[in-house]
Amino acid sequence: MIAGLLVGCGVPAANAPLPYDESADPDVELREGLADAQREHKDVLIVFGANWCADCRDLDRAMHGSSAPLIDARFVVVKVDVGNFDRHLNIARRYGNPIAKGIPAAVVVTGTDQLLYATRAGELADARRMGERGIYDFFSGVVDSKLGP
Repeated sequence: MIAGLLVGCGVPAANAPLPYDESADPDVELREGLADAQREHKDVLIVFGANWCADCRDLDRAMHGSSAPLIDARFVVVKVDVGNFDRHLNIARRYGNPIAKGIPAAVVVTGTDQLLYATRAGELADARRMGERGIYDFFSGVVDSKLGP
């Protein structure tokens, strides 16, 4: 009965992978992501979130679902765990604080770390209601209108 309540409340299953590595050093991962992006002629998609956040987990699932081909073709993905809005905030501030209106939040930068796009109005903070199609449409719109071919 307890397991059923936990599933019903949106608590992830015990063996389901969580999207954010809480022990990772995002400064190092960002440096590596920028280098990879330069080498692969891609942009870097920085996703800010936390494992406790159901919308963050849903966004991550969608990014590995129908959005995966679009994201993999265009971006090197770097995830930044913001904890309870008390971790790695220096990285969020570096890009204009895209987490101000909630998480998940996203930023796109070039391989030389030039800001191309940032969520400013909590565009992804309701990822659960957006669904996989809505998340795909969001990233497709970012690529098409903000970043070009």
